[in-house]
Amino acid sequence: MKFLICVVSCLLIIVTPYRPICKTILEGKMFNSCLKNALWLDVGRLSIGFGVGIICYVVPVYIAEITPKSHRGSFSSTNQLMGVLGFALVYFIGTIISWRSLAMISAIPCVVQIIGLFFIPESPRWLAKFGHEKEFEAALKQLRGKNADISEEAAEIREYMEILEQQKEASFLELFQKRYANSLVVGVGLMLLQQLGGNSPMAYYASTIFEEAGISTALGLQLSAIVQIPVAFLSLFLMDRSGRRPLLLVSAGGMCFACFLVGLSFCLKELPQLKALTPILALTGGLVSGSSFNIGLGVVPWIIMSEVFPINVKAQAGSLVTLVNWSVSWITTYYFNFMMEWSPAGTFFIFSGIGALTILFVAKLVPETKGRTLEEIQSSLTLIL
Repeated sequence: MKFLICVVSCLLIIVTPYRPICKTILEGKMFNSCLKNALWLDVGRLSIGFGVGIICYVVPVYIAEITPKSHRGSFSSTNQLMGVLGFALVYFIGTIISWRSLAMISAIPCVVQIIGLFFIPESPRWLAKFGHEKEFEAALKQLRGKNADISEEAAEIREYMEILEQQKEASFLELFQKRYANSLVVGVGLMLLQQLGGNSPMAYYASTIFEEAGISTALGLQLSAIVQIPVAFLSLFLMDRSGRRPLLLVSAGGMCFACFLVGLSFCLKELPQLKALTPILALTGGLVSGSSFNIGLGVVPWIIMSEVFPINVKAQAGSLVTLVNWSVSWITTYYFNFMMEWSPAGTFFIFSGIGALTILFVAKLVPETKGRTLEEIQSSLTLIL
């Protein structure tokens, strides 16, 4: 449902300020806590699917547009960090309370967020694009501080917007022009490889994988939650220090190695003399996989996607990359069970191979965006062709 909805929902970004969109999204989570029957459950899930389809793109774009270039990666990483903390919390308390209670607890942060959205500024670049000059300067001043000199940054944004004004608003098909090819290859390629690497089915079927490998499901899930928290903090710390490309390379390498370990564990399961190694290798692979994903592939593709597309095609590009992400996630998750029936070892060896392919893709095609303004990144990618 998410990947079907995102085609329409992401197009709202082009004409709608980001804050009203986020307010609408957060209501879906609260809806789930007031369910009376199966119909309301479906409506609540539909609302959440609609919200996630928008917010997974709006949040990285909003953060990228309001933060200085020196801190853009770290601020964007907080989105992934909060997600990891949320998953960890659910893993623990979800085993001791009912799903309805869990939904009601989850509604509390949504209420806090809705209230908070009234106090955050609109994106300065969005305001500049639509000619709201006074609001543009006020928002930029609010974000940088009352005593900050915003003249240079404001001039760069205005200059870039003047260049974009000379071009008409691109349609969806115009996104596939040669001038946007480099950005498109990077954005879509990263989303494609992120999901083909198998993280979604490994997360959704973690309990099944641990059970197949002879590991306690509760132990495996709790260890996974504990390990991912410090890794998410590490990613936040390194994003604007080491850069995007190194984190992607380390992450893809870790996923490649982790999936190979899990595949090997299922191979050893068929050998009586080495069968005892299966739980150890599977658990190690599962922990390394989750950690590797969160340090790079889980967050960096969304950051880079929010950086590489010019604002005149950002809505169209956002709908496309989000569609690719969720559709491939659905495909890999749907076929995971069939693949496991075919060959558990073969399934993870395929994921390992995709991890190796991701390393090559990042090394050859993905640019480093650390320490560069959005205008510099987008201009350089367009001028390459």
